[in-house]
Amino acid sequence: MKIIFSKECLEYQSPYHPESPQRVESSYLYLKEKGFEFLEPEKCLEEDILRVHSAELLEEVRQERFFDPDTPALPGIFEYARLSAGAAIESVKLALKDEFAFSLMRPPGHHAQKDKLGGFCYFNNMAIAVSWALKKIGKIAIIDFDCHHGNGTQDIFLGREDVLYLSLHQSPLYPGTGLGSVKNCLNFPLSAGTGPKDYLKVFEQALVKVREFNPDLLSVSAGFDTYTEDPLTQINLEKKTYQEIGCIIASLNKPSFALLEGGYSKDLKECIYQFLLGITSLK
Repeated sequence: MKIIFSKECLEYQSPYHPESPQRVESSYLYLKEKGFEFLEPEKCLEEDILRVHSAELLEEVRQERFFDPDTPALPGIFEYARLSAGAAIESVKLALKDEFAFSLMRPPGHHAQKDKLGGFCYFNNMAIAVSWALKKIGKIAIIDFDCHHGNGTQDIFLGREDVLYLSLHQSPLYPGTGLGSVKNCLNFPLSAGTGPKDYLKVFEQALVKVREFNPDLLSVSAGFDTYTEDPLTQINLEKKTYQEIGCIIASLNKPSFALLEGGYSKDLKECIYQFLLGITSLK
């Protein structure tokens, strides 16, 4: 297993914003103590971004000429977003060599749509990585267990026969999408207060669809804001639940990689660690 990380992603921040450098830095230090191997990413190319995003969005981010209260136009954010997307591509490259990789980078990505940013996301790291991989393989399934629906990922891949998007998320909750399944995008909205037992039951049922799809590659948008003590959400998973999620994904026995999305509690580092233990449980 490799963890993709660069300390450059700790250089930007917005005061009091929950998507802070501290959440990733503490996870990096914790996983380093646990003996994980880290790789430095390179920035993605502009052509990688343009496979899934409009030229207009790229220029808005480059020139920092946009306004979103949750997604601030911070100095240099274009380069930081390119680096996070580059880490996603590095992760998928390793997965195609049948080596699991986890991108511990920020900013996250699954709310970024074809021509619109939002929800702390500038470019859609997952969509950029999947689009890159589709040049080389046939079918990819995206499993998104962030507490918020990945409206950007759905927007980009809706109707594609070579991509299956699956999301478990709290509803109602930002961004207010994902209320039902449509075409190749399978959505499983969950009510506030859902606990580990009910969550895992739905997760198992949802993955039946992934098995039927039989992808060449599994890609995971790993959001840990479903944790019971997360300050932004109301799903009540425990730390150990993420190990079970990892085990279930590993049982699909497919090349896979994962990208960090949300997760804003002080225990993020332990939730990630449990997930990684689960992913490697069958190796």
